[in-house]
Amino acid sequence: MTRILHRQTRIPLPVAVAGEGPYVIDSVGRRYLDASGGAAVSCLGHSHRSVIEAIKAQLDALPYAHTSFFTNEPAEALAEHLTQRAPAGISHVYFVSGGSEANETAFKLARQYFWNRGERERSRIIARRQSYHGNTLGALAVGGNAGRRAVYEPLLIEVSHIEPCYAYRHRRDDESEGAYGERAAAALEAEILRLGPGTVMAFVAETVVGATLGAVPAAPGYFRRIREICDRYGILLILDEVMSGMGRTGTLFACEQDGVTPDIVTCAKGLGAGYQPIGACLMSSTIYDTIALSPEGFQHGFTYIGHASACAGALAVQRAIEAEGLLDNCRKQGIRLAEALGQRFAQHAHVGDIRGRGLFIGVELVADRETKQPFAAQDRLNTRVKAKAMEAGLMCYPAGGTADGVSGDHILLAPPFIIAASHVEEIVDKLAAAIDGAIAEVRA
Repeated sequence: MTRILHRQTRIPLPVAVAGEGPYVIDSVGRRYLDASGGAAVSCLGHSHRSVIEAIKAQLDALPYAHTSFFTNEPAEALAEHLTQRAPAGISHVYFVSGGSEANETAFKLARQYFWNRGERERSRIIARRQSYHGNTLGALAVGGNAGRRAVYEPLLIEVSHIEPCYAYRHRRDDESEGAYGERAAAALEAEILRLGPGTVMAFVAETVVGATLGAVPAAPGYFRRIREICDRYGILLILDEVMSGMGRTGTLFACEQDGVTPDIVTCAKGLGAGYQPIGACLMSSTIYDTIALSPEGFQHGFTYIGHASACAGALAVQRAIEAEGLLDNCRKQGIRLAEALGQRFAQHAHVGDIRGRGLFIGVELVADRETKQPFAAQDRLNTRVKAKAMEAGLMCYPAGGTADGVSGDHILLAPPFIIAASHVEEIVDKLAAAIDGAIAEVRA
């Protein structure tokens, strides 16, 4: 019997007791290849000694000191490390304990920026449907996934949602990728004009959409056009890289590949690789100066911001990624994994799309490949795939509601950056068997 309110109360969970590289080991000795990094978290795998030793050393020196009284050396060093590698113009960092907190911080930072500038009518946020920005009420309100929002709708603030940049389902057959990107971006300008430009404070988007669409990158030119629109109307661009950032797509910040600099960018998961809970909200020098020079400072805070041992662990993670050349391996193995999936599922009747960047890859499943018709939501196909994969010793990250928030299924893959060719082969073999087994159950 468990005294924990687990995410799913009717499904018994194995007990994880150890980790070895890209594998998690349970209490009966079964090994699971972590092909999803948990939830795109474990970019270094589960037993990296330099990170563990860095955390131990910091615990021996100073586990925690509240940031209303002190700063600490690991937080200062981590901030320096990140800002030196961030897109041009990003100058300062606010450390939190995870992705939801990072996005909450971003929204409040945007609001106070305009408050301090005297533009106090700017309070509206525009985001995208089929997005996910966290589980706190503010982050959930900004997120555009119907299924995750449904129960809590009466508690959520009003946020405008436009169509995502989702070429597989929204690009017309006669439309180039570039033309589609322009059309998708135009929806932002239309919504700004509908609301009134002087009322909008920010546009929020995942650079590569993670949990709710399955590693969907923007069409070429989309974010450059978005940046132009934001600049035209004086609106902040907030990019959520909680899943896609910190090397997951092959560059430290995913937006590097889109050729844009946001005003605010958030990260978490891969920042600390799961060794300690940590997230970050990075901001431009303009935003920092506007808030830092005000008498009241930033009207925001959490108990564990800038946590010393969490920052020490994250700094060790980021240093290990650089020292071991893991961004290069992420790119190399990402190409290998995408090609292997493409070959295995090239003629598969129920694999509609394989997309992503680096080691951040989505596989969308469909009932009919020609029409892109999804499986019915009640088939729970994604849940069945997860169960079959776990039986085979493979962890993957499935989700439903891909097509419209209710129906549709995808599998998200986000394995550790340390994987080798043999792990790619194991992922593809076990995932293929899990997908075929789950579809057979649905068809039975």
